[in-house]
Amino acid sequence: MGERTEKLLLLDTASLYFRAYFGVPDSVKAPDGTPVNAVRGLLDMIARLVTDHRPTRLVMCWDDDWRPQFRVDAIPSYKAHRVAVEVPGTTGVEEVPDTLSPQVPIIVEVLKALGIARVGVPGYEADDVIGTLVAREVAKKDRAPVDVITGDRDLFQLVDDSVPVRVLYTIRGIKDLMAIDQAVLQEKYAVSSGPGYADMAVLRGDPSDGLPGVPGIGEKTAAQLVHRYGSLDGILAARDAGDAGLTATQRKRLVEAADYLAVAPAVVRVAPDAPVGELDDRLPSVVADAAALVALAETWGLSSSVKRVVDALSG
Repeated sequence: MGERTEKLLLLDTASLYFRAYFGVPDSVKAPDGTPVNAVRGLLDMIARLVTDHRPTRLVMCWDDDWRPQFRVDAIPSYKAHRVAVEVPGTTGVEEVPDTLSPQVPIIVEVLKALGIARVGVPGYEADDVIGTLVAREVAKKDRAPVDVITGDRDLFQLVDDSVPVRVLYTIRGIKDLMAIDQAVLQEKYAVSSGPGYADMAVLRGDPSDGLPGVPGIGEKTAAQLVHRYGSLDGILAARDAGDAGLTATQRKRLVEAADYLAVAPAVVRVAPDAPVGELDDRLPSVVADAAALVALAETWGLSSSVKRVVDALSG
């Protein structure tokens, strides 16, 4: 077999382990009775992604902070409905199923033993890690194609055919990923680029993230405005100039939402410059710590899933 062509896979890890947790029965347990359905499911996903996509580089991107302070400061309702416990001095603790939380440290240990890169940054979401790694790749002279694996539509803003950067969306499952490129953005959302998607998302809002959007401006109108004026900045300039292309009602709505529109872009857009350190993202062909991996596999009853990953890596 010849050399693999360069390809970078960026995995939105929490999106995937949540999917695994709800997709694999919680009857899947370690010998001591601890549920390991999320761990097993995630490992099986990694094995399939490596086998199907043959990347040369892979990063498990991590939520060190699922609700960063800078986003909450800008829009206090950001993800507020998902906060389970108000903890003084913090932005709260995410409501997660109680049998999932204990599995996350196991995932961390297994990834370390495998030697697969895992990166999070304090004060930032996995989306920001992904956005930063994409921006770094785009800036290179000899850049590699990038595929982002996620169930989060927010990351559609990174789509860029010129690199290319695609989002492989898990809506139909890991075996049948929906590839999102600029043609799909145009077809499904009537926006022609990743930045256009972000601008549309600012206007539309997202109740699942506690983002109100501009009241009265839904997805369709938002896309039409982005198409007409080129960007959110163009729309706001048209609003301020009293441009005839805006109806009186649209202009009124945009004026009334001025405070939201001043801060929302920084919340919706992923950070392209999070302080991600240097990392070795080469996909390992041999595991980093075989003894630790064997011990983890035995302790947690993960032997078959670990073997699938090891086989995929040595592929």
